[in-house]
Amino acid sequence: MSLRTGFTTGTAAAAAAKAAALHLLTGAAPGRVDVPLPVGGRLDISILESGLKNETAESAVKKDGGDDPDVTHGAVIRARVSSRNGTEILLSGGSGVGVVTRPGLPVPVGQHAINPAPRAQILRALDEARSEAGKSAAGLAVEIRVDDGEKLAARTFNPRLGIVGGISILGTRGTVKPFSHWAYQATIRQCLDVLLACGLSPCLTTGGRSERFLRLAEPGIAETACVQVADFFSFSMREAGKRRFSHVLWGIFFGKLVKHAQGYRYTHARESNLDLRALAAWCAQCGFDEAACARVAGANTARQVLEDLAGYPQASGLYALLADRARVCARRFSGTDMRVDYLLFDFSGRVLHDTREAA
Repeated sequence: MSLRTGFTTGTAAAAAAKAAALHLLTGAAPGRVDVPLPVGGRLDISILESGLKNETAESAVKKDGGDDPDVTHGAVIRARVSSRNGTEILLSGGSGVGVVTRPGLPVPVGQHAINPAPRAQILRALDEARSEAGKSAAGLAVEIRVDDGEKLAARTFNPRLGIVGGISILGTRGTVKPFSHWAYQATIRQCLDVLLACGLSPCLTTGGRSERFLRLAEPGIAETACVQVADFFSFSMREAGKRRFSHVLWGIFFGKLVKHAQGYRYTHARESNLDLRALAAWCAQCGFDEAACARVAGANTARQVLEDLAGYPQASGLYALLADRARVCARRFSGTDMRVDYLLFDFSGRVLHDTREAA
C-alpha cells in the first residue's frame, strides 16, 4: 500500500498568500494555486476560501499532512494581503503564529516563527502572483495567521522552545513524507542490501540536508552510497552490523551527534530529550569555563549551544569527545568492531570535525 504525501505549514502559507495576492490584484478568487517548493518542483494546492473586503484579500488553506498526520494536520492557515506603497513585499505573522522569545532558533528573538525556508517560499509565491496578475511592481503587506494556532501549539514543543502564542511555519522541503516506522526500516534494510551487493560502504545521514552537505564535502561519494536513516540510529547500526560492513560514515549535525554520544537508540525529539546537563559536564571536561558550562546546561536548543561555543578554542576538543563517544555507541549497536566515522557539519555546511583526520 502506498502512503499519501502531504504538505507543510510553509507550503500551506505560501498557497494562501499567493491566492490572496491574486484575489487582491485581479479581483478574482482562485480555487487552486500552484506554488514553488523550497527544494525545487511545485505543488498544486486547493484553496479553502477567499474573500475581498476593504481592499484587503484573505485566503485560507487547510494543511494536509497526508498519511503522516501531526498536530497541524487539518489546521486552517490564512494569509491576509493588502497593498502598500513602494514595490517591496512585507511579510509578517499574525494571530496563531508563535513569537520567538529565546535564542537558539533560526528565527531571531522577537520575530514570528516563520522559518527561513518557508519565508523564502512564501515570498517567491507572492512574487509569482504579482507577475501572473501583470503587476510585478506592486507593493504588498502580507500577514500569515493560523486558526486556533495557540491551542495547537500547546500540543507541540513550541512552549518548551520559547515560541509563544502559536505554531511555527515550517518546512525545508515543502512536502511531508509519510513516516511509517515499519516502512522506513524496511527501506533502510533494502538500501543496505543494495550497498552490500555493490561493494559500497554506507554513508548514513539523518536527512536530505545532511546528505547534501556530506556529498559536497566528499564529491567522490556516490549518491547510491548514501542512506537517509532519519532517527533510526540503533536500528541502522544493527542492520549494518548484520551485513558485516567494515566501515560506516555518518554525516550529521550537532544536536544529533550529541544524542548519538548519549547513546539514544532512536533520536527523534518525541522520544529522546537532549540532556544538556550531561553536555555541560562534557564541556567542563574539555576545559570550558564555568560560565560557559552553565549556559550550556540552561540552553534552549542544541543550535544555541553550538552558536555559543563555536568561537571557543576548546570547541574542537568537544567535537572530538562527542564523536568518540558516538563511535563507541555506534559500534555497540552494530555488535561488531567495524570502523565508524563522523563528519560533523554546522548549519551552513561547514565541516566542524572529521574523525577520519585522526585515524
